[in-house]
Amino acid sequence: MENILHFVIGIFGNAFALFLFLAPLITFKRIIKKRSTEEFSGIPYVMTMLNCLLSAWYGMPFVSPNNLLVSTINGTGAAIESVYVLIFLIFASKKEKGKILGLLTLILSVFAVVAFVSLFALHGKHRKLFCGIAATVFSIVMYGSPLTIIRLVIKTKSVEFMPFFLSLFVFLCGTSWFVFGLLGKDPFVAIPNGFGSGLGTVQLILYAIYHNNKGETKKPRADESLKMELSNGEKPSNTQDERV
Repeated sequence: MENILHFVIGIFGNAFALFLFLAPLITFKRIIKKRSTEEFSGIPYVMTMLNCLLSAWYGMPFVSPNNLLVSTINGTGAAIESVYVLIFLIFASKKEKGKILGLLTLILSVFAVVAFVSLFALHGKHRKLFCGIAATVFSIVMYGSPLTIIRLVIKTKSVEFMPFFLSLFVFLCGTSWFVFGLLGKDPFVAIPNGFGSGLGTVQLILYAIYHNNKGETKKPRADESLKMELSNGEKPSNTQDERV
């Protein structure tokens, strides 16, 4: 019974993860339409790509038995994220493009080192331990990468650059894989996804607080307008007193 439940939770985890990977389509539709990445950050997509590569590797039968569901969905995710990164590089500013290219080079190098060392230098439990730790560390980094957007949301009191569905599926995906890891007694799956579930909860709370402030700017009050006019040497407008 427990094995069946474990498998079913894994299927749900795959479904939620796929929705999570596809959630940014709305964002990238906007980027392509405006031909600009605006204030969107490319870091989460690069870090998600690395996480998918390492998790897919960890789920391979010769590394971690009974984790094929982990491997298949993360292999799919790596392919999807690579498309996002490519689109981001096309429309990013020169400065942002250089930063993302540097990060992309770094994460591909990290994956190559992990794969090489685990394949040729380690065997059995040592291979699983090494790959599991690497996958866990970078899964936490992936889930933590939206912290820059969370800071922007708190600073601007606007959720314009934190899409709701992305936050929702971070929560659902993290929660389902957290349960999957607990049922399978696999800390390398449970720990990072427990962190992701918590972070997704924070994002949803922020969305609930600031969901009415999507890109809205506050209109200056009358006294603020008066101060601005006086400071600029302009004659104050008597909009409150003028009547037709």
